[in-house]
Amino acid sequence: MAIPLSRLGGSAFNHRTSVDLEEEYDRLRDLARAEADKKKSCFDRAHEAYERGEKAEAKALSDEGKRHQRKQDEYNKQASEFIFRENNAPGRVAEDTIDLHGQFVEEAEDILEARIRDAQARGQMHLHVIVGKGNHSTGRVQKLKPRVEQLCRELGLDYATEENEGRIYVDLGGNRVGVPPPLPSQPQGYEGDHGGSHRPRPQKRPQERPQQRPPQQQEEDDLWGCLKGCCLVM
Repeated sequence: MAIPLSRLGGSAFNHRTSVDLEEEYDRLRDLARAEADKKKSCFDRAHEAYERGEKAEAKALSDEGKRHQRKQDEYNKQASEFIFRENNAPGRVAEDTIDLHGQFVEEAEDILEARIRDAQARGQMHLHVIVGKGNHSTGRVQKLKPRVEQLCRELGLDYATEENEGRIYVDLGGNRVGVPPPLPSQPQGYEGDHGGSHRPRPQKRPQERPQQRPPQQQEEDDLWGCLKGCCLVM
């Protein structure tokens, strides 16, 4: 299934920006969505070909779908890095703050975990995490905040929602958080909270020990397994 994307434009940025920057962010996300659509088409046709017994065609379509998957991932990676640089450039946010506007949920989780570990290694005792209020998410539901809270629990860190509901205060020193401290002053030009976009993290499935099969049967089973796996990530 193609990842549902909306054109966030200026709502993904925490500061006044140019139309060119907004369009570049949307362009990268749109390219990723186009690759997702092509991937789905390939996997659907691969499944149909396999059902008809045309295993060579099914394999070729499956491989093509995987190429589109790699392109989709690369465009999303470029968009994630682009918006992160814009929103977290020096002077855009305070040094003890990270802004996750414009990130998919999985992207935000990876970025935040890396930042937390780096901050702890440098002896930083807390971090303000800007997750947005969900104003631009489907149903105005916060998507980043629950995942950030889950990550903090997994890392054994206490946290609290700040006075501004689009922000989370995270203690990095293993202490309990009662009432979070006052909001830090943000650099001039910072414009506040927007929602995040959602890209579900693929669920990991337990691996089973394969049984020995004749070579021809094993080859057919491998192709069928590949097609089923492809369908799971669409």
